[in-house]
Amino acid sequence: MTTALIVIGFFVIVALTTYATYLLLRVRKQNQARVQQQQQQAAAAKAKSEELLDSIRYIAAAMLEERCEISEGVMRIAKLFNLVGMSELVSEKYPATFKHFEVIKEHPIKEQRKTLSKQQRMKLDFSRMKSEAELEAKILEEAKQLSEFDPASLH
Repeated sequence: MTTALIVIGFFVIVALTTYATYLLLRVRKQNQARVQQQQQQAAAAKAKSEELLDSIRYIAAAMLEERCEISEGVMRIAKLFNLVGMSELVSEKYPATFKHFEVIKEHPIKEQRKTLSKQQRMKLDFSRMKSEAELEAKILEEAKQLSEFDPASLH
């Protein structure tokens, strides 16, 4: 009878060890899958961020070549930096761009602009043109830097 108990105990220990090994392998596989998923998400986020930074460089170059109006370029660049999560980092490096953005960021566009009275549109246009006139040279200097923007230069 004791031999039978020993054999049963042995099989119980083997079964528990096998199950514990199975669980450990499963946890390891889940951890590997999670790490791989995180790496894929990080790579996708980096690719998207680089795509947005390429857009910033392109818009800045278009501003310099007069293919893009200053206010439109400033608006797009500031919003793209916000999407990349770098607005706070770059606002000090490109103060004229972000100063002009503060003036125009609430200006309605397209259909919203059409709903404004002529007087309201003229008032907004005046504030935009005044800011552009004051900051144009500095914005274009910053656009030259932005056309070659490298996020590594911020650190």
